[in-house]
Amino acid sequence: MSRIGKKPVELPSGVTATLDGQTIEVKGPKATRSFTATDDVTIAIEDNAVTVTPRGMSKRARQQWGMSRTMVANMVQGATQGFKKEL
Repeated sequence: MSRIGKKPVELPSGVTATLDGQTIEVKGPKATRSFTATDDVTIAIEDNAVTVTPRGMSKRARQQWGMSRTMVANMVQGATQGFKKEL
């Protein structure tokens, strides 16, 4: 089981998420980001949170589960705070 994948991604106020098939789009005050997940995972938006679940327990499905959840979390962060590099 993926410890990262089990956690839902909370959507803060001012951020909206829309789902079209396997493509999720996150809109916020700083940016709009989209991500298309593989067929190994299912993405759902419920109660102002995004959840990612695997469609099977194969190694690839479990890998995609954690990676997809992290991608969605990074999209939410980028839409609210933006990204910056510090050297």
